[in-house]
Amino acid sequence: MMTSEYDFLKKFLKSRSGLVLSDEKQYLVESRLLPVARRNNLNGLSELILAISKAGSMSLQSDVVEAMTTNESFFFRDKRPFESFRNVMLPHLLDARKTRRSARIWCAAASTGQEPYSLSMYLKEEKAKVGTFRFEIIGTDISTEVLEKARTGIYSQFEVQRGLPIQMLLKYFSQQGELWQMAPEIRAMVQWRKLNLLENFSHLGEFDIIFCRNVLIYFDQQTKIDVLNRIYRQLPDDGFLVLGAAETVVGLTDGFEPYPELRGVYRKKKTATQPLNSRSKLSNTGRAPAQALVGGSRL
Repeated sequence: MMTSEYDFLKKFLKSRSGLVLSDEKQYLVESRLLPVARRNNLNGLSELILAISKAGSMSLQSDVVEAMTTNESFFFRDKRPFESFRNVMLPHLLDARKTRRSARIWCAAASTGQEPYSLSMYLKEEKAKVGTFRFEIIGTDISTEVLEKARTGIYSQFEVQRGLPIQMLLKYFSQQGELWQMAPEIRAMVQWRKLNLLENFSHLGEFDIIFCRNVLIYFDQQTKIDVLNRIYRQLPDDGFLVLGAAETVVGLTDGFEPYPELRGVYRKKKTATQPLNSRSKLSNTGRAPAQALVGGSRL
């Protein structure tokens, strides 16, 4: 691949997905995009790059973006965020929302569904405490393919062995040959939507908890700032933001502060009136000029 072609792809993926490619990623680009070129009867990456540079190639452009994202997810990933949900966030919401008896959760890194389904299983496990309290869980991702997999709730033996306790496997899954399918009542607890993180997501409404894990690390600083500023506006004063273990709000916003003794969990600062770096790229319509990923789709 010529240097000019790789530079074009880097700019294209940055503008379409917010992902930043280093020069060392050229091998990865070639290995993932050559199959896309073959599927579209194109002779190599040069023809593919020429094709996506033309107007009217939205479908092919989407194929390229999806090919360059990895959907890494597994049940109860990193454990601590889910323990914090069960032991701190859930009890807080059951008490703080006891009048309206409902709460909303957004998994903005939904990928193939393991994260929102993990939360759903915990809610089922705590049904004695939850009672008639209603939880609405929204899972979003940029990839149509992974969302379809999430909706079916069908996983391989390898996937259910990653983080899922055997008791929950037997309780909430049915075996179908070499595959396992999530129980209908758990699948029904999650709504799935295709969404891109730099597009306006204000229409989703307010959420009491937002999981946005292992996505920000692939964005540049200004993209992180813009996303966090808009997430800030989607949370109530006592809401929770959950980031990945390698992610932080430090140096990006003064709107959030770490939740005491909960690793990776943040809350709004009591004294904050607005996020730091509020020079967002958004226009008055709330829409960003570029696109970025929502979900577990990442490099």
